[in-house]
Amino acid sequence: MIRLALLSLHARRGAAALAMLAIACSVALFLGVEKVRVGARASFAGAIAGTDLIAGARGGAVPLLLYSVFRIGNATANMSAESYADIAAHPDVAWTVPLSLGDSHRGFRVLGTTRDYFTRYRFRGGQSLAFADGAAFADLFDAVIGAEAASALGYAVGDSIAVAHGLGAVSFAEHDDMPFRVSGVLARTGTPVDRTVHVGVEAIEAIHLDWASGARRPGASTGADEARALFEAGALAPKAVTAAMVGVTSKIATFRVKRWIDEYRGEALMAILPGVALQELWDLVGVAETALTAVSAMVVVTALLGMATMILSSLGARRREMAILRAVGARPRAIAGLLVAEAALLSAAGVAAGLAALYAALAAARAWIDARWGLYLEIAAPDAREWVMLAIIVAAGAAVGAIPAFRAYRLSLADGMTVRF
Repeated sequence: MIRLALLSLHARRGAAALAMLAIACSVALFLGVEKVRVGARASFAGAIAGTDLIAGARGGAVPLLLYSVFRIGNATANMSAESYADIAAHPDVAWTVPLSLGDSHRGFRVLGTTRDYFTRYRFRGGQSLAFADGAAFADLFDAVIGAEAASALGYAVGDSIAVAHGLGAVSFAEHDDMPFRVSGVLARTGTPVDRTVHVGVEAIEAIHLDWASGARRPGASTGADEARALFEAGALAPKAVTAAMVGVTSKIATFRVKRWIDEYRGEALMAILPGVALQELWDLVGVAETALTAVSAMVVVTALLGMATMILSSLGARRREMAILRAVGARPRAIAGLLVAEAALLSAAGVAAGLAALYAALAAARAWIDARWGLYLEIAAPDAREWVMLAIIVAAGAAVGAIPAFRAYRLSLADGMTVRF
């Protein structure tokens, strides 16, 4: 039966190739969406790694994650420098990195931090930040910009930039009296770091020396040289930070430190586990992946129905072939089985071709996709879930082939022998 089905498909190789191509494209799209879904989830979860806790003002876990990691939104309150110092001095805390937010530069968020940020921040499996050009800030008014911000604004090491007060893409309250110099450009990471301008926490204090309640104080005119003098004298230590990245001495100590921060008596603070908060956030936005999977599944169904239509429409031209098979002893059940076998073979060939096309496309475009969008698509053999999906597609193809098979089953021997004009 298989050999006969292969010969029959070869005799109609033009139409069969088109049906197989449609199935291959739909399978490649279906598995491609699955790869993108898994890659997006992995890239999303890899936005921050190696940080045991994130501490900030008490509120929701997701808002704290959004503004500290993804630079979305604002904190309802800051954490005092005294509280930050207490956290850093905890015996179970190995390191801390302060994060100060609130300013921007031409639509990109400005993050005040320390040089430790560039060694402590990890992403996607523990990778460290790397510099595409330049180095971390050494001067008070040095700035390190992410790859996407540098590309969008056309900045390079040595360029001068002015930080604006607030978060608008266009601001009329710029700290242009204290310009920054780009000291480094980070390599692309596919994380919010790419869209961030990094400066020192002392620089955040410096540019706000003449500001109060969100506006410049009338008559105040502290210059950049005066700010540097204050910096060298140690007078620009931040009075508050937005949040802090926290690393603990051991995994066992993580929950102990978290509970201590949550119960801190000095002010209302909280600590979150980044991985848990990321999963909670993904559950909120993950409906998009369900929609993508549903759309790609509908494409597969459409391709299978197109194959069934092709086989069904060819029955009129194959009446004589069916009649000859019946005349040499083939039973109606065998004729129906032949058409089901053709459909199953076309589906299997389409699945194989779709797999080959997908992995060829991944091999060719994977590095470019990672560099352009930060979406890491792993080239790996289909997992158990994907094999089940492919098996279901082949089985569905065979089942759809039952539609023309039932039609052929009902054809009589005389119907195939009758000459029609």
